[in-house]
Amino acid sequence: MTNPEEQPHVVVRDRRRIDPETGQVRQAAPDEEARAEAVAEPEGGGKHAAPEAPDDAQAVAVDPSVELKAQLDERTADLQRLTAEYANYRKRVERDRELVITTAKAQVAGELLGVLDDVERAGAHGDLTGAFKAVADKLVSALHGTGLEPFGHEGEEFDPSVHEAVQHSTSPDVTGPTVTAVLRRGYRFGERVLRPALVAVTDHEPAAEQAAGEQTEETAEKPVEEQQD
Repeated sequence: MTNPEEQPHVVVRDRRRIDPETGQVRQAAPDEEARAEAVAEPEGGGKHAAPEAPDDAQAVAVDPSVELKAQLDERTADLQRLTAEYANYRKRVERDRELVITTAKAQVAGELLGVLDDVERAGAHGDLTGAFKAVADKLVSALHGTGLEPFGHEGEEFDPSVHEAVQHSTSPDVTGPTVTAVLRRGYRFGERVLRPALVAVTDHEPAAEQAAGEQTEETAEKPVEEQQD
């Protein structure tokens, strides 16, 4: 048989905070309060634990005027960039439009250069008279008004970029390559050369000048030799 003294001693503690008989709140025992505080305190904390970090929204106070100014500066920069891009676009479109117009005019003028050659030849032969002369003058004036410019005249300095030499001669009367005859007029439209001028070029001839000088000296010395004879 089991000895009553050897049976384990069972202790039953009533941990209810409300007394079932009286209905009032019981006062917690000292050991229970200590355990409750240990559970409520965070790990490594206690009464001297560091306070929690405040929320970011509460820690950093943003000034509304600063934020509005930043947005205004951003919108202003966007507007300035769009304005500059539009100005460049307008300049590019205007430049392209002028180029197209100039190219079209130059093409039409180039097709009429043969007619201008016929008009010039008719005038040189005296056939440009009457109503035909009036029409020819209007045509030439209209083409010159669009920007067509003739070049290639006698006495001009030879320029290989706009002159095409088809004849060449030498003479002591010129100091350098000079246009002495124009076989076909040249034309330019603005800075574009539509057709070079066909010209005859005369270059300086120092040998002929030197020979003429020597002949002059011999003529001047001849009377002296005759006097000595």
